[in-house]
Amino acid sequence: MLMDRIALILTVVGALNWGSIGIFNFDIVAWICGGPMSVVSRIIYTVVGLAGIWCISLIFRARESFDAIEEN
Repeated sequence: MLMDRIALILTVVGALNWGSIGIFNFDIVAWICGGPMSVVSRIIYTVVGLAGIWCISLIFRARESFDAIEEN
């Protein structure tokens, strides 16, 4: 599903940004968008957060798929 792929890509981007913050103390999104409190940065953070929430549904859908396979 297209939405799943978009959500996964955004979640990976968010994870890489958090990794750069943790390792290098460097926020890539804030650097690109003019600071962590700029409107664009906040929109990106929100969209990535929503993508992470969407990815929670992937966990449960994957479990249902595995359960269906085991039943056959």
